Amino acid sequence: MRKMLMLVISFLAVNAMAQSLHRFPDGWDKDMESKIERVLEQLTLQEKVALCHAQSKFSSAGVPRLGIPENWMTDGPHGIRPEVLWDEWDQASWTNDSCIAFPALTCLAATWNEHMSQIYGKAIGEEARYRNKNVLLGPGVNIYRTPLNGRNFEYMGEDPFLASRMVVPYIKGVQSNGVAACVKHFALNNQEINRHGVNVIVDDRTLYEIYLPAFKASVQEGGAWAIMGAYNKYRNQYCCHNDYLLNDILRKEWGFDGVVVSDWGGVMDTREAALYGLDMEFGTWTDGLTEGLSNAYDSYYLAQPFLKMLQSGELSEDVVNEKARNILRLIYRTNLNPHRPLGSFGTEEHALVGRQIAEEGIVLLKNDKKTLPFNISIGTHILVVGENAIKPMTVGGGSSSLKAKYEVSPLDGIKARVGDNAKVTFARGYVGDVLTVQDGLRSSTDLSDNRSKEELISEAVSAAKDADVVIFVGGLNKSSGQDSESNDRASLGLPYGQDDLIEALVKANSNLLVVNISGNAVSMPWVKSVPAILQGWFLGTEAGNALASVIFGDTNPSGKLPFSFYAQLDDNGAHALNAYPGGDDVEYKEGLFVGYRWLDKHNIKPLFSFGHGLSYTSFSFGKAIADKKTMQIDDTIEFKVSVKNTGSVAGAEVIQLYVEDVKSSLPRPIKELKSFRKVWLEPGEEQVVSMTLSKEDLSFFDDIKHEWVAEPGDFIAHIGNSSTNIKSKVRFVLE
Repeated sequence: MRKMLMLVISFLAVNAMAQSLHRFPDGWDKDMESKIERVLEQLTLQEKVALCHAQSKFSSAGVPRLGIPENWMTDGPHGIRPEVLWDEWDQASWTNDSCIAFPALTCLAATWNEHMSQIYGKAIGEEARYRNKNVLLGPGVNIYRTPLNGRNFEYMGEDPFLASRMVVPYIKGVQSNGVAACVKHFALNNQEINRHGVNVIVDDRTLYEIYLPAFKASVQEGGAWAIMGAYNKYRNQYCCHNDYLLNDILRKEWGFDGVVVSDWGGVMDTREAALYGLDMEFGTWTDGLTEGLSNAYDSYYLAQPFLKMLQSGELSEDVVNEKARNILRLIYRTNLNPHRPLGSFGTEEHALVGRQIAEEGIVLLKNDKKTLPFNISIGTHILVVGENAIKPMTVGGGSSSLKAKYEVSPLDGIKARVGDNAKVTFARGYVGDVLTVQDGLRSSTDLSDNRSKEELISEAVSAAKDADVVIFVGGLNKSSGQDSESNDRASLGLPYGQDDLIEALVKANSNLLVVNISGNAVSMPWVKSVPAILQGWFLGTEAGNALASVIFGDTNPSGKLPFSFYAQLDDNGAHALNAYPGGDDVEYKEGLFVGYRWLDKHNIKPLFSFGHGLSYTSFSFGKAIADKKTMQIDDTIEFKVSVKNTGSVAGAEVIQLYVEDVKSSLPRPIKELKSFRKVWLEPGEEQVVSMTLSKEDLSFFDDIKHEWVAEPGDFIAHIGNSSTNIKSKVRFVLE
């Protein structure tokens, strides 16, 4: 019944998506450019400049006398931020701005399912549209370079190909509502420590092969209408006005015709902002009107200082005209688009879309002796332990903080699922951050507890001895120094003494499940003794229900890790080379070898591999074959492999294809993800999966020639279900 409901929801979402896309007929904007030029001719210089900077925390001016509407931004990418006061971060105290909280983007990436990305984008776009926001500040696609980055939970993992494939449907889904997706943070925003000043030193090859592909796909395949600059520097220029990134790459190489928006407070110079690719400036003085000026926004870099440079002739009016064109194009695509749908907000349908994504993104990391799913009967005693079982995760974390319509905790989800069929008790186990407050938004759950660590562990262990099943729900949270903007984590380990607690629990009761709630990898010194481990992510509004569905077998887990889990921090390249966090500069010494690429190169065994994820059923792979042994440079090559569900329940498997260049003129990773397919199979069902590669999939970036090169020679296709679990290899030649 549950599966049928999800299929119906999925069908309705796809059908609605098709209908909304149909509202944008080919050529609907064929007159847009001529309209823009006609409006531009009527604008005064002052009006053009006013378009280029904020007028409040989250809005910029229109042109009232011409009927040109304002632009209204909203933070995402996991839900629509509550309204804040005009000049302050604090809440406006509206009573009708409680949104649906969707799973964090690490969870979306873990589905390895482009359809999930499509319905996610469409649903959150509908919420933004209903709230009259025409720019959604997301999604984020910065690469997972270090597991300490506090903002990793907002991104799509360590692999540029996976992030590229998952971001495109999200963008299309959002923009089908007449809402611009603003892809962020462009580029190299891979740490929160010193994020406002650090200068990233990275070679062009690494830049193009690792850190740019998801942005390029966002522009050229997703058709993104907006890009947000990053706080950090690159080539000693701030990324929000970086000539190489914004003018040379984004505009000239990729043909981007949308707007470039600064991150809030990311602009540092008027002349550079004018000349080096920025269109819209936000958040420069984030304390509003306390600077003693009648209107602080008029003193932004792209406000009065910009106007004076234009009036004096120091800057040509062509400079502001180009920015105004880009901004007007944004407005015509969104607020002045007569075909955009109406949107909807806080609906049950959106909550169920979020739940479906959450269930599909949860990763079963370990399941010895088929511990999961838990089978319960009348009288079964389930003990739930851990602060994260009761702690709300929607408030906090930085710009992703949300005022959610509701949030089902893991404890409440478990209780609702088992009903009267089992006894559910709770023990705190550890105390972390008892109060979460951000921008005047406060968690309503009272987590205060003054007991000592020893008292808490003793209580939990005593209860575990009397329980039939123990479910520990811990991990990280959305507090500073955990998974949160503005600061990175201090270590790879779990905070608040959780490792000691888990070790004590498993000694008291071996029938233990550990659920790690986080957007980051953590170390697990107890991994060998704990029989079952789930990676739970930040799952949003339906978090508890989604977790319970997997724990008790209503949903067969099919998530795969979008980044590697390390046994120790030095197994990561950036840390092994002491190339994080840097000082004024941070050099990416590991180059191309990020994540599984580094592990492969140095033959390091991960704690859990990129692409890893177990199921409640089993799958067998046949021998992969190619449709040819030799591939011409202008041709493609197709690989086929049969996959069979050899277990007793329906489930999904992700077939992953990695490419190895046997001999290259430049160093290359041992293998790189270049294709994947997710397939659903009934018990006993077998399906032949096809994946195709082109020369682009075999190419590397030659930074001397500044072009992509596919060198003739031998290649190997590695096909399996994780980066370390390769089932079949096929050798072929590129001529």
